[in-house]
Amino acid sequence: MASPSGASFVRIKFDDIAFYESCGGGSFGSVYRARWLSQDQEVAVKKLLKIENEAEILSVLSHRNIIQFYGAILEAPNYGIVTEYASGGSLYEYLSSDNSEEISMKQIMTWAADIAKGMHYLHAEAPVKVIHRDLKSRNGTFPDQSARICDFGASKFHSHTTHMSLVGTFPWMAPEVIQSLPVSETCDTYSYGVVLWEMLTCEIPFKGLEGLQVAWLVVEKNERLTIPSTCPASFAGLMRRCWETEPVKRPLFKEILSILETMYNDSQLPYQCNSFLQNKAEWRGEIDATLERLKKLERDLSSKEQELKERERQLKVWERKLIEQSNMPLFPPRATKISSEAFFDSKLEESSSSELPCQIGCRCNGELRGLEAVIRHFEEMLALDLSSYPLLRSGIWVSMCTTQESSTTRSDREGRKISTAAGLADFGWSDESDGD
Repeated sequence: MASPSGASFVRIKFDDIAFYESCGGGSFGSVYRARWLSQDQEVAVKKLLKIENEAEILSVLSHRNIIQFYGAILEAPNYGIVTEYASGGSLYEYLSSDNSEEISMKQIMTWAADIAKGMHYLHAEAPVKVIHRDLKSRNGTFPDQSARICDFGASKFHSHTTHMSLVGTFPWMAPEVIQSLPVSETCDTYSYGVVLWEMLTCEIPFKGLEGLQVAWLVVEKNERLTIPSTCPASFAGLMRRCWETEPVKRPLFKEILSILETMYNDSQLPYQCNSFLQNKAEWRGEIDATLERLKKLERDLSSKEQELKERERQLKVWERKLIEQSNMPLFPPRATKISSEAFFDSKLEESSSSELPCQIGCRCNGELRGLEAVIRHFEEMLALDLSSYPLLRSGIWVSMCTTQESSTTRSDREGRKISTAAGLADFGWSDESDGD
């Protein structure tokens, strides 16, 4: 079958595969040991929900340090990638086993070179440049004695301004990948430095920390994995260069291969490295101490975030109280307007004077001055009798009457209620009649 880029791959029928046990998970799918019946060959099959770029990418790759691709299953809903089976398991499985206690500098150098050669091929020698984006110990496998890079589910063909979505595994991810920024091939260099650290220490990167915690530490705090003080200088220097924050400062894999060759020819390095590996108890405490420091830093951050949220909540509560208790007389002009336009609703009859019974309701939240301010703005219109009405701190209703002289008319006024909140910039009044 031809891919959109012109590459072709074998289309394998689903019923031509006999599935055995699960042997792990890859990017966007689960991996199974299986048998390709028509070829009588043991294979690995990654089951997928759909086929995207992985088959197309694998179909153009051919290198001894890249997992061999056999074909793809394209029968919906049974999609899958079929590759050679790595009977030796993954690098992660080896480093997590008791066998890792016997690891030597020679073995580390061999696997480091195998992975670097595979990555150099992807970046510089493949028909199309490929950025892996998920290089880690789980994706280094051993079909035989050499290491092979597998799982290209997160991989992309490279362009000069490649913008990537957030994929990968946080402890191995470069800062720019975590931030979904445009990336170059040196994002894989960062991940390679973490794999090198894994081989030297046989530890899990940022053990005990959640992915998002690692992301925050790497991006915001510029934290990196702890390089023990007794680590050989050549290894320590290479890892630090791989973990540079600025991608352009990280070495390409061509340079990394050159550095590894120089290290391999260093007659003093085997002694230094093997001494380091055999004295793990001495430097493991440095890694543990850093992890505790980072966990405390994250806990302190979480505590501060909670404090800030509580402080923000309290400020909002006080803000509401201040608004409610404010005594600024911003509403009197509006009160006068309402009084003159809506307060007097008269019916013409012969009379020499008129009266209007009414009530003013004022809730002033304990501040009596607000009520007094309201009343002063009605002095010209209202004759008030407050002597028989106690001023309650929770609010007050005041009964009063208005008078208006007239030599020719007598007006029967309808009672109204005016309610206002002291100190606010506006007030409302009800238009319900209490009676004639």
